[in-house]
Amino acid sequence: MHLLPGAHEAFAARAALARAAKRSIDAQYYIWHADLTGSLLFGELFAAAERGVRVRLLLDDHNTPGLDPIVAALDAHPNIEVRLFNPFRIRKPRLLGFLTDFRRLNRRMHNKSFTVDGEATIVGGRNVGDEYFGAGEGALFVDLDVLAVGPVVEEVSNDFERYWTSAPAHPTSKVVAPLRAGQPDEVRSRLAAKANDPKALAYMAAVGDLPQSGQLPFEWAPVRMVSDNPVKVLGRARRRELILRKMVATMGEPRRRIDLVSGYFVPTRSGTRSLTALARRGIEVNILTNALEATDVPIVHAGYAKWRRKLLRAGVRIFELRRPDAAARPPRPARSRPGSGSAASRLGGAGSALHAKTFLVDGERLFVGSFNFDPRSANLNTELGFVIASPALAEGIQSDLQRLAPARAYEVRLSPEDRLYWVERRDGGNVRHDIEPGASRWRRLAVRFLSRLPIEWLL
Repeated sequence: MHLLPGAHEAFAARAALARAAKRSIDAQYYIWHADLTGSLLFGELFAAAERGVRVRLLLDDHNTPGLDPIVAALDAHPNIEVRLFNPFRIRKPRLLGFLTDFRRLNRRMHNKSFTVDGEATIVGGRNVGDEYFGAGEGALFVDLDVLAVGPVVEEVSNDFERYWTSAPAHPTSKVVAPLRAGQPDEVRSRLAAKANDPKALAYMAAVGDLPQSGQLPFEWAPVRMVSDNPVKVLGRARRRELILRKMVATMGEPRRRIDLVSGYFVPTRSGTRSLTALARRGIEVNILTNALEATDVPIVHAGYAKWRRKLLRAGVRIFELRRPDAAARPPRPARSRPGSGSAASRLGGAGSALHAKTFLVDGERLFVGSFNFDPRSANLNTELGFVIASPALAEGIQSDLQRLAPARAYEVRLSPEDRLYWVERRDGGNVRHDIEPGASRWRRLAVRFLSRLPIEWLL
């Protein structure tokens, strides 16, 4: 296992693997944007196919508006096949599909994996797009992936095959209108033009800087892949086939400490009951999620906020990642030095919002993958991740989170009057906020209203 916390390194690893591919590339993603980094990786798929590499791309169809010409052009290449997972039958407008088939279309494939030659794979929290790879001036998600070699790669390959051949996966040719003659070449030319964008130079340089796999600092440890049965999106998966049950069974009961890192944390009544029970047994429970000012999905914050008091009363510690101060934020580097810095120091870096999904148990075992601690991941979407039995990786992330969370996040506390307040560490001292910091009055009122609606099962 080699952690990929840095945004540029995570992009470079995917591009380098695609360039090194000799036989096959199997990629599975919830989101793949046609922006700068997404276009560059589309270009890498085309280049690999031109060398004779068999490329298979499985995309969830929820986030493909505007991508139909690109996926059709990819699928038109003799060495590339694209399938769409749980597709919309009505391509435009998508809203009509939701109105007529909401029960099915509300369930999505949230998995993320990139596997080359059956020998190396990248699994984690990142989708493909500029906000995940630190491109441009917009939002940057704080995220974490893992590059793996060894026997677990075969598990990921087999899981990809299971999804690829499942009932919800449909060939692009059955869903997307065919392109007119010459249009695939036009699409490829537009993608190639983006590679000449000056902003692309930093990423190409990062690819060149990435060490070869034999030079990377790999941590050798027992790893188990956990995932949902793809028929979960059809509502047909059995309870023992759901990822949450597999994660709990594999990670085991905590004896001393549990750390949950989730950008979209919605514990629900049952999750709150479980976490508070752990805390009351003397187990240290720490949670890092997004503050209201930092989250990109306020409705999810509404599903989380109403459980804070119960968690805090039981002794659970809650940290909410702040939005970085743009004036104080250091400039984004032109390139990231692969392997520099610890995983958690990058995890606590200058990102706009937390997107990582990492759970740590007793400083011995950790989960890295696509699973958020929320009802959607547990019950509706399919998910994928690794449970890694590595004290070295787990303790390293745990100790850095313990050091960095107070510096980059508000700690939520309860006053003797049972009122919430937020503690911000600033200039060597503590600043107390008695209302949710950094968020407008209207944003706070909207969250309060949304938290009263019976929509938690959707979050």
